[in-house]
Amino acid sequence: MSLSSLFSLEGKVALVTGCDRGIGMGMALALAEAGADIICAALTLEPENSEIEKGVRAFGRNFAGYNVDLSDRATLYAFINEVKAKHPQVDILINNAGMILRNPAAEHSDEYWDKVLSINLDAQFILAREFGRDMVARGSGKIIFTASLLSFQGGINVPSYAASKGAIASVVKALANEWASKGVNVNAIAPGYIATDNTAALRADPERSKSILDRIPAGRWGEPTDFMGPVVFLASEAGAYVNGTIVVVDGGWMGR
Repeated sequence: MSLSSLFSLEGKVALVTGCDRGIGMGMALALAEAGADIICAALTLEPENSEIEKGVRAFGRNFAGYNVDLSDRATLYAFINEVKAKHPQVDILINNAGMILRNPAAEHSDEYWDKVLSINLDAQFILAREFGRDMVARGSGKIIFTASLLSFQGGINVPSYAASKGAIASVVKALANEWASKGVNVNAIAPGYIATDNTAALRADPERSKSILDRIPAGRWGEPTDFMGPVVFLASEAGAYVNGTIVVVDGGWMGR
């Protein structure tokens, strides 16, 4: 097999959640450029001619977009059923959608906790289980979660987010333990500090932003384009022997 064919996603269908902006958009566009058709699920996706749709179609790939509130269990299952009816084979699942709500632990409400866990953990497991079941039956498939530096660390003022991302790291390993022998690769990508909506508050705080940049050996905030290579690697045959791994894309943060 040639090197180019190892990284090719021609003929594949990828479902990407949270793909209308930030890291999710960067990953979806990378998968499309590598040859995959894209199914996009997001809370606020524009009905037509969204930026992500135009980007995917520019690569000559098919695009299907869905507005989905992943925190609503009935809506989530309805979405899964619709996707399965219209797209019988999903080869790649990118479990990227997530949210963060900030408040010190002593003031971190049940509402914050439940909302973050419902999107960052519950929905991601359900999607992995429902589409992973079909992948196991076929004997092939790729599932990639978006983890976080807080899969390894506790963070500050984000206990619900830290809990969800710590749990994602364990879910990745648990699913890989069961499914690697059945032809399904389950892995995660852990972003460092990336210039997206989720980090806007941090970047707007001069002291916090400086302290973050001072620790990053690369000396900059990451960009969504930094995830193009890692996601194509894990989604393609190039990553066929990678299972239960969390690929850290952090500019060197975890090494310091």
